[in-house]
Amino acid sequence: MAPRLRVLAPDELAAAFDADDHRALTKHFLAVLEQRAPGHSVEVRVPPYAAVQVIPGVRHTRGTPPAVVEMDAPTWVALASGELTWQEAEAAGRVRASGERADLSPYLPLGRLGA
Repeated sequence: MAPRLRVLAPDELAAAFDADDHRALTKHFLAVLEQRAPGHSVEVRVPPYAAVQVIPGVRHTRGTPPAVVEMDAPTWVALASGELTWQEAEAAGRVRASGERADLSPYLPLGRLGA
């Protein structure tokens, strides 16, 4: 797991939800995704907070990855917690996804607690 990402303890996660702390929630849910879908074929970007490479497949080492998914923090938190579906986010233009394996719907939601 990238050193800047970590799964929050349940009390920290609850506090982050209570405070609507998108930075902490974004990093938490990216860490959970990295644990559940290890790999390097898709780069998930949630600027300005973090990015992570996940999902098995072709390993990316330089330049633009073969698949990129990008969204804002509120969208990522809503997808990860199950408040928004992948299809709803795509239809509303809240997700930019390109390349093979760029559909994260098989991995979402991660759950409100993300555990």
